[in-house]
Amino acid sequence: MVFIVAIDGPVGSGKSSVAKAVAKELGFAYVDTGAIYRALALAALEAKVSWQDHEALANLAESLEISFLPSPCGQKTLLNKIDVSQKIRTEEISQGSSVVSQYAEVRSRLLALQRRLGEESKSGAVLEGRDIGTVVFPHADIKIFLSASDEERAERRFLEITQRGEPAVYAAVLAGLKERDERDEKREAAPLFAAADAILIDTDGLVQRQVIEQIKSHIKKVYQK
Repeated sequence: MVFIVAIDGPVGSGKSSVAKAVAKELGFAYVDTGAIYRALALAALEAKVSWQDHEALANLAESLEISFLPSPCGQKTLLNKIDVSQKIRTEEISQGSSVVSQYAEVRSRLLALQRRLGEESKSGAVLEGRDIGTVVFPHADIKIFLSASDEERAERRFLEITQRGEPAVYAAVLAGLKERDERDEKREAAPLFAAADAILIDTDGLVQRQVIEQIKSHIKKVYQK
């Protein structure tokens, strides 16, 4: 039986970097479900499918082959066997993934893929997203929900964008973050919220290592090899 760690939280809460580190240090598989929706947003953009056309998006989602490949530089995201790891990290695709992920038809088409990626590990798996502990793996062995203030999250996003060499304005990043939060929290299909049995971790003022150690501590209390 695969040990499942579900890490949820809003954009900028530190999910991805923390989940990656936890998975690596424990020898677990890492599944970035956000990358799946980003890949779909990219595929739609390239196929000239509107991000608002939920039926076309659902059909497109069913036709795509999305997979992950470990590499020395970190996990690669493959879309129809092509490495799109860099392409899906632009701010445009980030916003697009938030739009396409709000549709119930799209989420249902990608649910089986997310579960398969988590369950195919031989030991354990860390999945991060916005509905892992509530929808994808409601019976996960450990559920973590990360949070941080709007300002802290916007600062993190701003630094992330500028470090990639993309132009950014902090005020615009903050406004976009709040818009995305509202869309994620109010969507009808799998809205963002903490599962009743999730462990809540406020990451304001914490360095990444502190968050990683907190999560590992909770996992080690229940994980049996």
